[in-house]
Parts: sequence; C-alpha cells; structure tokens
Amino acid sequence: MPTNTPPPYFPQGSLQPPDPNRWRKIKGGFFGCLALILLLLVALATWLVTRAH
Repeated sequence: MPTNTPPPYFPQGSLQPPDPNRWRKIKGGFFGCLALILLLLVALATWLVTRAH
C-alpha cells in the first residue's frame, strides 16, 4: 500500500566542514605504521642473529 510521504533524504556530503589538518593526520598515521613495521623487522633480525650464535 503506497503512502504519500516522500522518501527519506540521505545527504551526499559531509555535515562537518573539511578538516584542514586531514593530510597531516594521514601522513602521521602512514609514517607511524611504517616506523612500527621497521622496528619489528629490526627486532626480528636482532633476535635471529643472537639465536644463531
């Protein structure tokens, strides 16, 4: 049974203004993850070298 109410409105854009520090946050997260991966690789290499002796 159809009703006379219009369909719900879903806004396509964000309701908040764009964040001016957005790119800085993305770069910080990327380089933070990269530093963590490098630290884990160095720790793994150190563990393997010390275990071999």
